[in-house]
Amino acid sequence: MNDEGTPLFPTPPPKRLGIGEPLAFRMRPRNLDEYVGQSHLLGPDKPLRRAIEGDLVGSMIFWGPPGSGKTTLAHVIATHTGSDFVFFSAVLSGIKEVHEAVDHAQKRRSFDGGRTILFVDALHRFNKAQQDAFLPHVEQGTLILIGATTENPSFEVNPALLSRMTLHVLQPLSPDDIVAIARAALVDKERGLGKQGIDATDEVLKLIAVLSNGDARRALTIVETAAADLARQGSDSQAITADLIRDIVQRKTELYDKSGEEHFNQISALHKSLRGSDPDAALYWLYRMLEGGEDPLYLARRMVRFAVEDIGLADPRALEIALAAKDAYHFLGTPEGELALAQAAVYLAVSPKSNALYKAERAVRSAIQDHPYLPVPLWIRNAVTKLMKKIGYGKGYMYPHDFQDAMVDQDYLPEELVGQHFYHPTDRGLEERVTARMAEWQKIKAELRKRSLTKDPS
Repeated sequence: MNDEGTPLFPTPPPKRLGIGEPLAFRMRPRNLDEYVGQSHLLGPDKPLRRAIEGDLVGSMIFWGPPGSGKTTLAHVIATHTGSDFVFFSAVLSGIKEVHEAVDHAQKRRSFDGGRTILFVDALHRFNKAQQDAFLPHVEQGTLILIGATTENPSFEVNPALLSRMTLHVLQPLSPDDIVAIARAALVDKERGLGKQGIDATDEVLKLIAVLSNGDARRALTIVETAAADLARQGSDSQAITADLIRDIVQRKTELYDKSGEEHFNQISALHKSLRGSDPDAALYWLYRMLEGGEDPLYLARRMVRFAVEDIGLADPRALEIALAAKDAYHFLGTPEGELALAQAAVYLAVSPKSNALYKAERAVRSAIQDHPYLPVPLWIRNAVTKLMKKIGYGKGYMYPHDFQDAMVDQDYLPEELVGQHFYHPTDRGLEERVTARMAEWQKIKAELRKRSLTKDPS
């Protein structure tokens, strides 16, 4: 004590609720038996589980959404195999830290043969040079590299590094998995909330599972926030209610990255739902993207493209409606204009489908690539000067309106391409009539050619 009798080191105040390690951190599984989910990787007799239990793990990549257990699984592997665990953030660390981690692994290995697991969070954020720094050490087995990424490794990880690592895909946790994790946190008296006597019905835990989108970290954060809220209220009831959860989570957080893979996954799902003539699925994916924060005008542009690529002349109104939806959204904005996009999506889904124009475009481009410099036939050139007329521009051109049915036997393609057909309409929607019309024209032209040959045997 000092001269006034006050303790030099006063007793610290009681730890306030909500201060300290988050519930999600405290409840991190310590072994394989506590780990929930990813049964396709860790179920009985699965290759990854056998490798862990047999102490035969090598460098690997965990690819999965946030909260699916990537970091936790790496911790469990290190614990089970008795390896040093070095956490490495690709966001905060660079080449200098890579060398330090490698130096640690080399010293540990030379000292007692022990292994080091270097866990790299957000591996996809490392540039090529940083990823290349791992190559020789992974190759030589100096350390075991476990990388975690939410992005497709095919695009974000160097092929040389990817080829030296085993890829494991982690799935979003199922609602049952989330319920089990949340329930464990409520009853655990050592690391969880068991001493607080807080309870929740299965229905409330299922609501948390839905709102957490397969993210265990988010689910436990919701549970912890609800528990803290009950403590602040001083309520006699220690039950977490659905109303409390909805109050805490004002809006479900959508797993969606407008610049990442999920963006492309969902726009692909929308496009294929439209092509597959499924209006319900089309509406679902349209609103999934809207709820996730996608630019509505991007969706409008994609539907305009769909109208010409997958419907075309089978229903020309599809393009009109897609363009009208784009204009309507531009005029009304959110949320009113989103209904116009929904109307367009349904119309496109139920329209007859044809990719004949799309195939024609590809065929024409291919022909141009194969014959890039074919001249325009003389007879369909305009003779705008006397010299042009003298050398044959426009000579022999037949003006269709001067002939019966406005039909003439005349070629318009370069000589090398005469007889080729790029556009092949289908028998669906309006293109059925186009097919019949083109067949009739071909019949008329064949008859005209026959007459021409009869008149001029040469």
